[in-house]
Amino acid sequence: MHWSLWILITLGTFGIMEGITWATHKYVMHGFLWYLHEDHHKPRGHVFEKNDAFFLIFAIPSWLCIMLGLQKGVYWVAAIGFGIALYGLAYFLVHDVIIHQRFKWFTRSNNVYVRTIRWAHKMHHKHIDKEDGESFGMLVVAKKYWDKVRQDKKRAGLQH
Repeated sequence: MHWSLWILITLGTFGIMEGITWATHKYVMHGFLWYLHEDHHKPRGHVFEKNDAFFLIFAIPSWLCIMLGLQKGVYWVAAIGFGIALYGLAYFLVHDVIIHQRFKWFTRSNNVYVRTIRWAHKMHHKHIDKEDGESFGMLVVAKKYWDKVRQDKKRAGLQH
């Protein structure tokens, strides 16, 4: 198999992970594993949350795919593992660094995409219980959040 196909599999897996993450967030984190996710909606002031266990839940299949795929020479399996790992890196940067600012690397941005994902996530967190949630995705957000941020930007432009 040609290396370009491995790259396509990696990127395809990355894209599919948004849907998997959305479904996992809505039906697992806000479902039967709410006890792990709850402290993310009701922070207790600790550096680590029980919610951080989901890192392992996603990292283990990624690691296994990479390790076993490389060991056995089944590179398309390793490519899937790399796609999951890349999504995990994006999740960390977007969710923990940009949105929640658990690490103070990027604290201000006027970028419309950054403002939109922050707003969508804020709307997700306005629901502190597991029911009646909204905006379960991370990288892809609904049009209504884009519209709200663009409208705010227009208003701000008119006020100056």
